[in-house]
Amino acid sequence: MTNSEQTSALITGANKGLGFEAARRLGERGWTIFLGSRDEGRGRAAADKLTAGGANVVPVPLDVTSDESVAGAVRLVREHTDRLDVLINNAGAPGNAVPPADATADEIHSVYDTNVYGPIRVTHAFLPLLRAADNPRVVMVSSGGASFSVVTDPEQPISKMHELAYSSSKAALNMITVRYAQAIPEIKFNIATPGEIANRTWAATDMNRHTGQLTVTEGTDSIVRLATIDADGPTGIFIDRLGPAPW
Repeated sequence: MTNSEQTSALITGANKGLGFEAARRLGERGWTIFLGSRDEGRGRAAADKLTAGGANVVPVPLDVTSDESVAGAVRLVREHTDRLDVLINNAGAPGNAVPPADATADEIHSVYDTNVYGPIRVTHAFLPLLRAADNPRVVMVSSGGASFSVVTDPEQPISKMHELAYSSSKAALNMITVRYAQAIPEIKFNIATPGEIANRTWAATDMNRHTGQLTVTEGTDSIVRLATIDADGPTGIFIDRLGPAPW
């Protein structure tokens, strides 16, 4: 595991759910947590809660769909550090589960703006700070629904959820992550899904109306594992909490 002293992490969409729990768990390690939240008030409240528990947390107003907001987040983080050890692209949008026959380009675009363009915006903006770290890591929070193997398996519940936006956006995020990993070997780019694909389970969050069978803590196991890998750890991999996930 990495040395927790002086380690810093920025987590997008961290005012609740998986992002908040990842912030809590990494904050317990003594890390400095930059808690990204689109809603400034909710972000501040979440940061205050973690700070009250002893964590070192800096709230960061951050709307991943806005170039201006992302630039502001970079400026704020730079006021506290000259490097960023870990970036967790967690912010996500579920879409409206519109059936393929009814899906429009506008519906798809709104989900892609958060789930695909958002991680690209944030990653691009924070690359200089990541490159300044000794062992920089980027964790993309994806989904079992991004896997072609899962979606084409009739035993998997997602195979019967006929929508276009969410699953295709996460599949795109997976490919983007692999391409980053290939092109920028000095930074580890990896993908986590908050579930157990083999057991057809996922973490209960607001995004799925708390229908998941796993706790939010269990859902962050894969995220924390990738955030804490050593300098000789892997890059370009896709895992769930049990191990490698199928592509």
